[in-house]
Amino acid sequence: MRRTGFDIVRSTDNLGGVDDFIPFEATMRAARAAGLSVGDHIDAVMNGTPGATQSTIDELRALGVFAAGPDTVLEIGPGSGRYLEKTLKECSPGRYEIYETAEPWANYLVETFGVVAQPTKGSSLAATPDSSVDLVQAHKVFNTVTFLCASRYFFEMARVTRPGGRIVFDVMTETCLDPAAVRTWATQGGAGHDSFPAAMPRTTCVDLFKTLGCGLEAGFRAPLGVGSTEVLVFAKGG
Repeated sequence: MRRTGFDIVRSTDNLGGVDDFIPFEATMRAARAAGLSVGDHIDAVMNGTPGATQSTIDELRALGVFAAGPDTVLEIGPGSGRYLEKTLKECSPGRYEIYETAEPWANYLVETFGVVAQPTKGSSLAATPDSSVDLVQAHKVFNTVTFLCASRYFFEMARVTRPGGRIVFDVMTETCLDPAAVRTWATQGGAGHDSFPAAMPRTTCVDLFKTLGCGLEAGFRAPLGVGSTEVLVFAKGG
């Protein structure tokens, strides 16, 4: 898709602002031309939700997610790194691992931020040892994949998080899908592709993570295309 006036080409429709695929070179050129960071350009120009990434980071800060100074952070699907960059402004981990399937973006993040790109096939965190990570996060990932893909990652997130660590991710729960929201998605959300937008029952997440020793600390809404998604924050018990 082309948006007039900007050098941006997606592999499919914009779908109300959510990125199916953000091409590396075109996005970098457009961000430079706009005088914005890559992340702020994606929020403001490509997604039409200026400040969305920062607002999520601000909420996480207020909840104390960064207060303990996590030494090891792992992010699933960082893409352009817009959450990664702002996370690094909140804390200074000694190690930041990423699992990113888009090689150009993964290489860019390694070169720009010194993160560790782990090998991935988009279904597990196999390269990361058990109980080794202080903060595991994924933003705008699980509302674009299938139910089984998300569920498999949930088990992996709990596995790699150390006792006392936190797990942060967003999903499109029933709190985001009142009748008006469903109508908006149906009429304004684009043609859809594969699993997007993918809904996930809130109770499914909360109950599953409880069996994995992780209790829900908080939840809040964040923009997602023409609707919203819910960010959930879990803490792993000792």
